[in-house]
Amino acid sequence: MTNILLLLLLTAVFLLPFILKEAEEGMEYFLFGAGLLAVTITACWSQKLIIETLLTPLKITAAVIVCGIIFEVFAGKIGPIVGRVSAKTGKPFFVLIMIIILGLFSSIFTAIISALILSEVMGHMNLPRKTEINIVILACFAIGMGAVLTPVGEPLSTIVTEKLSVEPFNAGFLFLFREFWIYSSVIIILLAAAGAIITACGNGNDEGLKEDKRGGFKSIAMRGFKVYLFIAGLVLLGAGYTPFVKTYVSGLPHYMLYWINMVSAVLDNATLAAAEISPAMSLLQIKSAMLGLIISGGMLIPGNIPNIICAGKLGIKPKEWAKFAVPAGLIILCFSFIAVIFVHL
Repeated sequence: MTNILLLLLLTAVFLLPFILKEAEEGMEYFLFGAGLLAVTITACWSQKLIIETLLTPLKITAAVIVCGIIFEVFAGKIGPIVGRVSAKTGKPFFVLIMIIILGLFSSIFTAIISALILSEVMGHMNLPRKTEINIVILACFAIGMGAVLTPVGEPLSTIVTEKLSVEPFNAGFLFLFREFWIYSSVIIILLAAAGAIITACGNGNDEGLKEDKRGGFKSIAMRGFKVYLFIAGLVLLGAGYTPFVKTYVSGLPHYMLYWINMVSAVLDNATLAAAEISPAMSLLQIKSAMLGLIISGGMLIPGNIPNIICAGKLGIKPKEWAKFAVPAGLIILCFSFIAVIFVHL
């Protein structure tokens, strides 16, 4: 009965933001409520979980608020800089370089900072809204692919490096870089090229994305609260589904792990990695599971931290995100799966 309820809840988390306007506009509250329900269904409540739920969102929330204040102070200078540089290079080339830099260097200055920079830059690009949304989505895919390369890039890479630090992998700081750099770099370059093409082909008279900063510091504080609630909901969802994942997912063949990890589109990929990844797995299983988690995380707004930050700051709705991100994610998944199989033949 518990598993049936969890599957029904997961279906609701996937579908309701696209069906109910209330779930779409109040995504933070909806996910937090779903997380509370998931933990209650599986009876996973504990003092440790409550503390984790309260503390885990703090770093991300603090980064959003601090960077929001910095960008608010210097907002008048960022727009002209973006305008001058993109005018000299051409907007397609500017987008190409921006996605490559944010993707590759997110492993150093974190996915959070990369997403905040992306949001600020895109707020001054003055392209049609649809074009800008598609560029943001491609850049968020790239940030997710790059952040996995070091333990400081994002929580997923931190957790996996720690779990594989024992025999037989003895994972150190550069372990994930050695195993994933070829996948990450190729995909990031392809995403950047796609962004440049979309920029060059973009047309329309509709107004582009505008960062949600007109309310000043009050708006920044509210955005921080929403991010906090969003992350807390993902922590609860991940905890609620961990027993299910450990029982039915972790021991699957590499190809099944790859495709079943599409659930990371709505569940925290770091939590799923903590439940799935084990030193007892083969390297092929680990690579397949992680690539499935990383790529699928870009397909819906709840799937990855950069998505959450950019969608919140730029006012991108779940339907707008999914319309482009789901087919784009499926294409990347197919390409990456073929690459993994080819490399390990």
